Amino acid sequence: QLQASGGGLVQAGGSLRLSCAASGRTISRYRMAWFRQAPGREREFVAVIKSTGSPTYYADSVKGRFTISRDNAKNTVYLQMNSLKPEGTAVYYCAADSIFTNSSPYSVQGYEDWGQGTLVTVSS
Repeated sequence: QLQASGGGLVQAGGSLRLSCAASGRTISRYRMAWFRQAPGREREFVAVIKSTGSPTYYADSVKGRFTISRDNAKNTVYLQMNSLKPEGTAVYYCAADSIFTNSSPYSVQGYEDWGQGTLVTVSS
């Protein structure tokens, strides 16, 4: 089970750190990612991290502002979000590729396990 937390209300330009804690099994071998879904829009890729911690990849819209990381000892993945913009308002989901799919790491099809999401609201 994946549990996302850390969302909230922040002003544009501010920062938040999201956490995704896994329980019931270790995620150290899994590719992990963050996606987000704004109201009325499809879920979109934000960032991905390999099991070893590198490499990492980001959507162009967040590159240079967001950082994905993991602490396998704590069974947790993080998303540090800086310089937040109002268009970043969305529910943020963490996801795990627990069956080592060959699907793209940038698509929702690349992940089998999803957290419940945490809401991030960025005010202008």
